[in-house]
Amino acid sequence: MKLAPSRKNASVVPGDPSVPVPDGRSSRWTEHRTERRRELIKTARRAIDALGPGASMEDIAATADTSKSVYYRYFGDKTGLQRAVAEVVLGQMQQKVLDAAKAASGPREGFHSMVLAYLQMAQTSPNVYAFVTRVGIAESSASDDGAHDTLAHFLAAVTAMISRPVRAFLLSPERSAGPDDAAPEYWPTAAIGMVRSAGEQWLATPPGPGRPTEEQLARQITGWLFDGIGPGEPPALPSTTRRQEKDMP
Repeated sequence: MKLAPSRKNASVVPGDPSVPVPDGRSSRWTEHRTERRRELIKTARRAIDALGPGASMEDIAATADTSKSVYYRYFGDKTGLQRAVAEVVLGQMQQKVLDAAKAASGPREGFHSMVLAYLQMAQTSPNVYAFVTRVGIAESSASDDGAHDTLAHFLAAVTAMISRPVRAFLLSPERSAGPDDAAPEYWPTAAIGMVRSAGEQWLATPPGPGRPTEEQLARQITGWLFDGIGPGEPPALPSTTRRQEKDMP
């Protein structure tokens, strides 16, 4: 009896109905939706830049010359739009920060370059930066479990990026060990917290003689983190404060 050829080894015959054929219409529709989503994000950024971080979905949709329902269809709710814009904006910021770090010759210069790049990108559009970094934005989905916290991922990536050179700097044999070098892994996290807090306060400060430039603030933050706030012993506490501390359990 003659055996039929194995399906596994059989060659594919053009037009064979058993072989699935990619659906061109589905592919084109996916490309259309991706492009449309990109355009909506771009328009949302322009609207937020002009109207401020509190811009409503109606205002954003009107700027895009479309309806609010279109934004809801593509992003689910305002939190979904926030995350979509954040992925683009923070992705650009992260690339800028990475490029600055790679071009530096040492940990201190690298950190200064990263802080400067961060401030410059935030200053480019403070309204958009405020929009993507706001916590607890309205219309958050009830099923949100925080797994898509784009800002947290960005900050974690930058923290991890500076951890290695900073640890190498703190533990370098050419550098005298200090009293605060016991746990160098905490330094990058503390540094990122300071940069973000100081940067956001700086963004909220109106222009004037008391407001430093991006370069001045970047150098000041770098100096605080690498050199401390100043030489000498801390000022003596008032006698009342000393008595209060002494009485504390």
